[in-house]
Amino acid sequence: MEFSIFEMKIVTGLVIRMTTFVLALLAFLAILCAAHVLTNKDDFLYVNITILQSATAQGAVCLDGSPPAYHLHRGYGTGFRSWIIYLEGGSWCESIPDCLDRSTTSLGSSNHMKQHDFFAGVLHNTSKQNPDFHNWNRVKVKYCDGSSFTSDVEQVHPENKLYFRGARIFKAIMEDLWSKGIKSAENAILTGTSAGGLVTILNCDKFKYLLPESAKVKCIADAAFFINSNTIYGTSYIQEMYQKIVNLHGLTKNLPSACTSVMEPSLCLFSQNVIPYIQTPLFIINSIYDSWQINNILVPLYLDPQHAWANCINNISRCTSNQRIIIQAFGVKFLKTFNKLPSCCTRGYFLTSCYSHGDMRFPTYWFSATSPRLLNKTIAEAVADWYFERAGFQYKDPYPCARDCKL
Repeated sequence: MEFSIFEMKIVTGLVIRMTTFVLALLAFLAILCAAHVLTNKDDFLYVNITILQSATAQGAVCLDGSPPAYHLHRGYGTGFRSWIIYLEGGSWCESIPDCLDRSTTSLGSSNHMKQHDFFAGVLHNTSKQNPDFHNWNRVKVKYCDGSSFTSDVEQVHPENKLYFRGARIFKAIMEDLWSKGIKSAENAILTGTSAGGLVTILNCDKFKYLLPESAKVKCIADAAFFINSNTIYGTSYIQEMYQKIVNLHGLTKNLPSACTSVMEPSLCLFSQNVIPYIQTPLFIINSIYDSWQINNILVPLYLDPQHAWANCINNISRCTSNQRIIIQAFGVKFLKTFNKLPSCCTRGYFLTSCYSHGDMRFPTYWFSATSPRLLNKTIAEAVADWYFERAGFQYKDPYPCARDCKL
């Protein structure tokens, strides 16, 4: 049975620098978008890993003490002096047992990373998948610290030998890329999804200052606008989670001063509190029904011991009427939070009502026949229009996805 249409308003838009700032109101939003089409293996480019052994000298190591890593595919032609730095996502670890488990995987150790990783979507090297950025230098930075590259604790955990050094990893990799050509960049984008998108927001201005003053530098945060919302039982689980992360990883000193000066450290990782202070042009891509947030903020596992939400979360069409109302209310809260962001003529927004946790690495999300669209613009086209400051335009399409979104 299909969901009935739920009417609300959503702020969205594409904003071009030096042109009229527009935030368009979208109506008739929906939760569920058609499932991503399976991607053919031929759509992937596999790139060798670079283990940055030299980083260990400055203590820039993964959770288990192994060196950090990244994948680099060189640009060519007109993209020879242009760079995209993509930061992997992968949530966070909030306790010693959690981080210890993580240290035995690729999200906590380069010893468990594969020799090759795929590049697709925004990282692909063909115009078919990536029309505007395919010939740029493209880098995928491996995520192995569990803190959105923000931790910096000198002392190693004595019992479990865990290292919390995310900020040093980010610095060491940027320094290595500097020596490999980014010091001469003419164009540069810092981007990432989920936890990697949060890194993008937190380090956007810092990234700009690492590059030549003449370079055009912008940032793209994908699925990284997290809201401080209550759970289905009215508790504030996300605030508790972030407080644990801040304390365990020693994050306070590396969070933006504009954030820590006006609120408690436990709230400083919330991107909506940091975004207003960012000076570098920023593009936000998000779903108001972000599946990670619904799973981990609205219905964390420990609050659903009887798995009453399992069917709903796995397949939105199986939600009960009460569950649909709760999810809709979450979407309303998301929109109200987003609406509080101050206007900025250098920012861009691409918001959908798809039940998804976006991933620019995949063609089905970034640029394909099944990609989310606004006025027939894919995310790739919208980002490129914004980055290259193409002719301004207004979006007033009441349907945020060209795909079959239903509520």
